[in-house]
Amino acid sequence: MKKLLIKNAKIINEGKIFDGDVYVEGDTIIEVAEMISAKSQDVKIIDAEGKYLLPGVIDDHVHFREPGLTYKEDIYHGSKAAVAGGITSFMEMPNTTPPTTNIDLLEQKFDAAAEKSLANYSFIFGASNSNLEEIKKLDPKKVPGVKLFLGCSTGDLYVSDEKALKDIFEQSPVLILTHCEDQDTMDANLKKFKEKYGDDIPMKYHPEIRSEEACYISTSKTVELAKKTGARLHVLHISTAKELELFPNKKPLEERKITGEVCVHHLWFNDQDYESKGTKIKWNPSIKTEKDQKGLLAGLLDDTLSVIGTDHAPHTKEEKNQVYTKAPSGGPLVQHSLPAMLELHHKGKISLEKIVEKMCHNPALLFKIEKRGFIKEGYKADLCLVDLNSPWTVQDANIFYKCEWSPFKGTTFKSRITHTFVNGQLVYNNFKFPKVSERNVQRLSFDY
Repeated sequence: MKKLLIKNAKIINEGKIFDGDVYVEGDTIIEVAEMISAKSQDVKIIDAEGKYLLPGVIDDHVHFREPGLTYKEDIYHGSKAAVAGGITSFMEMPNTTPPTTNIDLLEQKFDAAAEKSLANYSFIFGASNSNLEEIKKLDPKKVPGVKLFLGCSTGDLYVSDEKALKDIFEQSPVLILTHCEDQDTMDANLKKFKEKYGDDIPMKYHPEIRSEEACYISTSKTVELAKKTGARLHVLHISTAKELELFPNKKPLEERKITGEVCVHHLWFNDQDYESKGTKIKWNPSIKTEKDQKGLLAGLLDDTLSVIGTDHAPHTKEEKNQVYTKAPSGGPLVQHSLPAMLELHHKGKISLEKIVEKMCHNPALLFKIEKRGFIKEGYKADLCLVDLNSPWTVQDANIFYKCEWSPFKGTTFKSRITHTFVNGQLVYNNFKFPKVSERNVQRLSFDY
């Protein structure tokens, strides 16, 4: 059994920062203390030299494009970029080709990740108008949730039938995750702009097409349905300040049945950035105003919003460089999400403790992930070391996405992820990926 001792770290865990050491045997944290001595000669010692030690980030929202769209991204490259960003566990979405709407396709994804992933993994199941019986087969100990696209057309994954929607909310054995935008509202907005500009609509109008109104209509209907049926609901990538009024924040996270996620790009960018970034920051839901950007951060700080995700959704440069109506929405983010949030910390906008709460602790609590998300004895040794004072600039040579671009290209971050450990195994070290004799990644399990 491999043994690891991380010494002289500033440990961030459960709202506190303290100096200490962490001792690991195999895949498990054995001891966390102010000072730990090596118990035998076969212990690998890493001197953190005062760097910050965080639980590995858990990203509840990625699109790794496998199967069917692997020219954009795949499980190997997506997870490689993820561990470079301090992410040790991910949950991947069902809108692949074919979409993940039956159990056999779901298990094929698990098999692929077991062979290729550099991070711990799980997969979200996809809902359609006609697969309720498959949803009912899901084992909540093995599958974290079912994803519904509501009012946002994505082929077979668009749940448009009201009875099917209600049945899923009433009968799903797992957490329901939703993409909320009202399609009728967006269609009317798009028609107006196409009449004026054709296909080459200026990017600045994206938040007027996929508007605040479209988000609020859909999210409010979804929250109301969850209240009526008693379903557990997690609304993904909330993009407007107005939507926050729909989410109560008084109860502890473990007691909430309705929760919300905010994504890094909605915290970092606003509509003024379309002029310089163009389609590179075309996401659905759209990046909106500075008022929304500030409101989302405030909602994160006051615990209205529970989780920070990425919605990592790569496309090729060629795809993104098309005119508005043809350029797909989405972009790569897993490698740069934690550095971006740490940059917001440097700007005085969020504490380190709150970053760890929203990116590490809360995903584990919300999805009831077993033994992850905290630096605690008996928990899995998913960890990352961060140097808060080691600036680096995002450039082609250090981008690990298969699509080979980033909306952060040219950005200088003050903080650097220096080491990432997955189940006690060093998988990333200062822009390099050490060779391992035996991969140690694991399928996530859930405490139901």
